[in-house]
Amino acid sequence: MVQSIGRVNKYTDTDLNRFAEDLNRDGICVIRGLFDKELISEWAKAFENLFRERQNQPGGLAPREIARYYLTLPWVSPFANVEVFANPVIMGVLERVFFQEYVMVQLGVDLPVQGSDYQEIHRDYRPLFSDQIVTPLYALAVNFPLVEVTAENGPFQMARGTHILPREEGLRKIATGEIPMESFYMELGDAMIRTPLALHRGSPNRTNQPRPMVVMGYAMHWLHTPKVDLTLQRDYYESLPENLRQMIRCQVVEQLPKEKVETYVNFKY
Repeated sequence: MVQSIGRVNKYTDTDLNRFAEDLNRDGICVIRGLFDKELISEWAKAFENLFRERQNQPGGLAPREIARYYLTLPWVSPFANVEVFANPVIMGVLERVFFQEYVMVQLGVDLPVQGSDYQEIHRDYRPLFSDQIVTPLYALAVNFPLVEVTAENGPFQMARGTHILPREEGLRKIATGEIPMESFYMELGDAMIRTPLALHRGSPNRTNQPRPMVVMGYAMHWLHTPKVDLTLQRDYYESLPENLRQMIRCQVVEQLPKEKVETYVNFKY
């Protein structure tokens, strides 16, 4: 297991156990006020500049249906922050639900803009074997927004508990209203951890401002994840503690590329 770094802030072992229980039962847990709002503000400003740059680069944004995009964050300041990707609260929850070594495989942003619509209800991963065998939590996404998430700007929607149901059964229960599609509203500093196997969708952003949602992906060490990638510059990578170097599945380069062509295009199951 990767050992957490730093102090577990204001959260107790009881809190972390509860988050892990929520995650196992519902497929999601929400951690209120995890990150400092000044940190989020710094990320938001840097992201705004990055998004403008990527808009002008061929392949700089991956399409996510109408008026919705995905982009990989470069491993530079302020995004390359140990207190975020190896946050002790996040690590504390992951260590309670992953029963083998895990790795970080993804750092990106989901971005609906004005004109976006409801996504088709989907999963981001397939079951390990079949729908008839319950898949354990073998991959998790940690999300936190760079703006407040309201009913108007495209909240993430998910049906709790559908990660342990066959896909068709989950869709049927959503259609009949037995399991609701729940919108998750978030304030600056909030974070959520969720399984990509739970049935979910993006909702429309009806405002004139983008709604950036950071996604950090973690998975069991044996999972093959070719659609997402991390690239770290050697001097930064070698400055990290050994346990964090082992945790990050990445390509190490002498110099980060100036342009990024997104390859994470197919994302629905």
